[in-house]
Amino acid sequence: MKNRTRIIGAAATAGALTLGLTACSSDGGDSDSGAPADGDWSGETLTVLHYEGEDSAMGIAWDRAIEIFEEETGAEVDLQITAFEDLRTSAEQLFDSSDAPDVSEYNKGNATAGQLAAIGVIQNLDDAYETYGWGELLADSVATTAQYNEDGVMGSGSYYGVPNYGEFVFLYYNADMFAEAGIEVPQSMEDVEAAAAAFAEQGITPFAESAQEYPLGQLWYQLALSQADRDWVNAYQLYTEPVDWTGPEVTFATETIAEWVDSGYIASAVTGMTAEDAGLQFINGETPMFYSGSWWYGRFLSDISGFELGVTNWPGTELTPGSGGNMWVVPVESKQPELAEIFIDITMRPEVQALLGESGGLPVAANTDDIADEDAQALIGLFNEVNDRDGLSFYPDWPTPDFYGDLNAVLQGLVNGDYTPDEANAQLEEYYESYVADVRG
Repeated sequence: MKNRTRIIGAAATAGALTLGLTACSSDGGDSDSGAPADGDWSGETLTVLHYEGEDSAMGIAWDRAIEIFEEETGAEVDLQITAFEDLRTSAEQLFDSSDAPDVSEYNKGNATAGQLAAIGVIQNLDDAYETYGWGELLADSVATTAQYNEDGVMGSGSYYGVPNYGEFVFLYYNADMFAEAGIEVPQSMEDVEAAAAAFAEQGITPFAESAQEYPLGQLWYQLALSQADRDWVNAYQLYTEPVDWTGPEVTFATETIAEWVDSGYIASAVTGMTAEDAGLQFINGETPMFYSGSWWYGRFLSDISGFELGVTNWPGTELTPGSGGNMWVVPVESKQPELAEIFIDITMRPEVQALLGESGGLPVAANTDDIADEDAQALIGLFNEVNDRDGLSFYPDWPTPDFYGDLNAVLQGLVNGDYTPDEANAQLEEYYESYVADVRG
């Protein structure tokens, strides 16, 4: 029987994030604890840690994976739920401690999984990839975030995680509010601003937002991407060239955010709002637009009852924030690495992948013929549009270990009027270059 343990603040368990932790050595995924010859793991316990909601697509699919795992292995799962922010700040110590879970969801990218891979806090999974054939199931754009070199830079080197879903960011809108106002779904950036102006004139704040957490940073990044090309993305994310922080990409993004705050399109109160606060505003029908990720989709389908939900890709751009989803990783102190790999493999099965898709997620290894739900097909259709144009461009906070907090803080200052757009860009450049300059050498 599955044992649910809700963790209230993983940071309290593992302590605050400490940079410069002495590197540990991974065993490269070797399995020495002794798998039973008959495959019966009765009496053993696998500790699984993630931060997805119980009613989210991932939560639903992974609950089914746990059921299959327990039925097939005889082992018990201790499922622990944490918060994204808590794990982000505690993982470096937690994964290297006696309290480490056996397998955990974790954020992908240079600043997160890449950093932990570089210092040996998560295990090299090359052997498991060969054993289970996971690499054959992942598209190149998804596999990019599963591989890291010795410096923790994604896209090459060894496998350190397994993404079993995709994700991207797009525009959610309240179709009823748009219809009542006589506003068409935006087909261009000019349409977005015209719609926002029309709602603002009615005394309605157009965008649900959060500057305390990730939503405003992702909107800022999408605005930059609307002026960018793949070379700019590679420079920003993979350090191939210096980033021009006074160039048209960053300048447009930062100036547009400032203008939208001044125009009332984004409320100044977003500096104190979490992503959950913004999502609830949208769910409650208080705002007509919310630019955020596919991870909200399943919840919106289940929680929104007062209006028709609409979704569309951000108009007028080839590039979009997104990637393979957050990954399963095996901490260096996992007590059950073999069971962890078995569990990960179950989450990649067509049955579980199809359930993920039917529940509003974006499976990476599903047979699409198994997914009949119209809402699921709508989401997958949007995602395919982005993939068809090779548009996935990762996330704004990935370049440095601290850039998530740095970007949020600067955007809070921009919204509050503490920074002009030029000052905000200069501060972001300082934060970015203080880390990336050393990586580039």
